[in-house]
Amino acid sequence: MHIFGYDMPRLHAALNDLPAALLVVAVLFELGAWGLKRESLKWAALWTLWAGVIGGWAAVIAGELAEDAIANDHGEAVHELMETHETLALLTMGVFTLVLGWKLWRRFRVSPAEEWVLRILSIAGLVLVITTGVYGGKMMFEHAAGIPMKTLQAEMQDRARGHHHEEGEAEEREHPSAGADTAHHDAPGTPPHSH
Repeated sequence: MHIFGYDMPRLHAALNDLPAALLVVAVLFELGAWGLKRESLKWAALWTLWAGVIGGWAAVIAGELAEDAIANDHGEAVHELMETHETLALLTMGVFTLVLGWKLWRRFRVSPAEEWVLRILSIAGLVLVITTGVYGGKMMFEHAAGIPMKTLQAEMQDRARGHHHEEGEAEEREHPSAGADTAHHDAPGTPPHSH
């Protein structure tokens, strides 16, 4: 299944960064509004929270579809990480949805006690969103989750062949210009080229 030219793992990757950033910023705005007693920051927190919650649920849905798309293309380690990542994502979105829903239900007239509870929930949500990202990063960067087996095998073969430079590049590395970095690294699979 493809949406906007993305398969599900890539769509999830494209959708998950912005909502996470918005939710972090929403909490920072909320804490800033409380600390600085600024009404404008309170409204900024609310609108940022709205956008983060909507985008976060879109990322969660794309993540669920991505899990189905790679169901047969991962090992046990990825499966365990994926289950933890999914649970954390659902908890994160549940916390932030509860905070937003409470504020809307009370029409922004919350008692000081309610404000403290919502603030603590928001900070818990902040910890959850960061932890969710850590598990997602482990899946991607330590276990290559979402990368098709054929692509992974081709990359492993390419890395085994090593990296070769065009004629003249070796000379360039032997006599780098003053202050330049002596190590030259290209992305895996980069075709031969000159600089």
